[in-house]
Amino acid sequence: MKTSDKILHTIKREGNVTAKYLADKFEMTTMGARQHLQALEDDGLIEFYDVKVKVGRPTRHWTLTPDGHEQFIDRHNDLAVQIIDAVESIYGKQGLKKIAEEREEHTLRTYSEVLKDCRTLEEKLTALVQLREDEGYMVELQKAPDHFLLIENHCPICRAATRCPEFCQSELHIFQILLQNSCNIVRQEHIVSGQRRCTYKITRL
Repeated sequence: MKTSDKILHTIKREGNVTAKYLADKFEMTTMGARQHLQALEDDGLIEFYDVKVKVGRPTRHWTLTPDGHEQFIDRHNDLAVQIIDAVESIYGKQGLKKIAEEREEHTLRTYSEVLKDCRTLEEKLTALVQLREDEGYMVELQKAPDHFLLIENHCPICRAATRCPEFCQSELHIFQILLQNSCNIVRQEHIVSGQRRCTYKITRL
């Protein structure tokens, strides 16, 4: 993978970054990192904002533009949206709802099979993270003293979920069923709502 692509993936997964951070991460000079960032900015894929600090010049932070986020949109999503449109046209909204329900049931069966031998909440979450990572959600799990934070930095079904909200609603429902009786789950950030990632706060009961 080219360095510029690695930088895009880093910003997508980790959020806003500085040239210094990228230089340290990829073992290059800060000037080299800035050159890559400048090239990506020239291509319209990233943009920056400055943060004031107590001493010295403001710190420049880089983030993805809408075109930058588009680099991670799976092209088969266009076909998925076309299929959704066709299903609704032929079978109506009820037919579309049945497809969403069938997808949810299939996903739940698959996930349940993987999680069946997990005993603790953390074991279940670790297995769930791997499942979602394999499906392209760019997932990470953060552990705090009183809760876990499940983070999905990318949504490979974003366009389909935007067109058919039932798909997105079922994601949360699946998590709730898989982890029922052991925790409370709240979605705090939502890509489809315009935020850069989806986050789920998971608190033990």
